[in-house]
Amino acid sequence: MKKIVILISGRGSNMEAIVRARIPGATVAAVISNRPDAAGLAFAASHGIPAQVVDHKAYPSREAFDAALAETIDAHQPDLVVLAGFMRVLTDGFVGRYNGRLLNIHPSLLPSFPGLHTHQRALEAGVRVAGTTVHFVTPALDCGPIVIQAVVPVLEGDDEAALAARVLVQEHRIYPQAVRWFVDGRLSLTADGKVRVADEPAGPAGWTVPPVEG
Repeated sequence: MKKIVILISGRGSNMEAIVRARIPGATVAAVISNRPDAAGLAFAASHGIPAQVVDHKAYPSREAFDAALAETIDAHQPDLVVLAGFMRVLTDGFVGRYNGRLLNIHPSLLPSFPGLHTHQRALEAGVRVAGTTVHFVTPALDCGPIVIQAVVPVLEGDDEAALAARVLVQEHRIYPQAVRWFVDGRLSLTADGKVRVADEPAGPAGWTVPPVEG
């Protein structure tokens, strides 16, 4: 049985999606938040999952917080650490500690629009499609090897909230899938740092937004 620790800062809707997926061969050993008021802690506790807080405000530096967070995580001996709306930039030392077993989800089609305000930036750029990316975490922000992506159309009249809601639906689909692949041992990294999925299903040939006519 693979143990998973999930880190959140707020509601943790992606954490909820992973818990509800009931991934065979996996157990969520703990949900940890850097914010005592994170709504997702109540969800975890209601599902019998240890819900813990490591409040970043109680530590004098990013390094001190990361050390305390790592100690709390390691007490559960996880095989995988999952960032699910965890709103902290992690130190290189922390990332290196969990190299190859630290996943994150980002609400854009990386490498486009890393960092914050992704939906507004996508709208301002006039892109026709947006989406979300699950990737392994590396010291460079939002630059780790990509595991899976989902694409949504950008519709006429979209604002930031509408686009974010459409993307979030896809986040809840692909994050449990990425975790399942990890648990099943199907993820591997090539020599040039790309992710390969064993027995990866073949998708459709492609699609366009707007559709090509004729």
